[in-house]
Amino acid sequence: MPSIPQPLDPNDDGGVAPAVAAALSGYQAGTADATEVLSALSGARLLVPVVALLVETEVGEHGLRQEKESEMALPKLVGKDGRQAVLAFTGTDALTRWRPDARPIQATTLQVCRAAAQEQAAAVVVDVAGPVPFVIEGEVLKALAAVESGTLDQLDGVTVARIRPEPPRRRRWFSRRPT
Repeated sequence: MPSIPQPLDPNDDGGVAPAVAAALSGYQAGTADATEVLSALSGARLLVPVVALLVETEVGEHGLRQEKESEMALPKLVGKDGRQAVLAFTGTDALTRWRPDARPIQATTLQVCRAAAQEQAAAVVVDVAGPVPFVIEGEVLKALAAVESGTLDQLDGVTVARIRPEPPRRRRWFSRRPT
């Protein structure tokens, strides 16, 4: 049985990170571009929704149909063209604006991108119901997923350089003079 992951920050109040809020506001106003939003999101916590799905019902003592078994599921958005997207939210207000019964799971933006890639989703849609929707897709989504999985060097057209610092030189605090 899958386990629920431990929260990234047990003291998280569900608010939007100030840098993310500022970047999204600037994006909406046209004073910031997608790069600035991605930069703010790269170190931010997102909330991924999970919802209960009814699996089985039964007739109770009172003669009415009632829930017998349910499962928690990660909902996906499906576009008119059939492409799927993983949903993520910057805070609980945006999450409940979309669906009040959804429950949040904390994840980093890189973790969400990796999950989307593993699910073969075409995009991650952040704050689908507003206040400022933002989409991560295409090569950017692939690159962020690869950063999280440690496979960035396997992407076509990407060069990864590993720079190793030179070992420190040993300093001599005294010198030997021949006697």
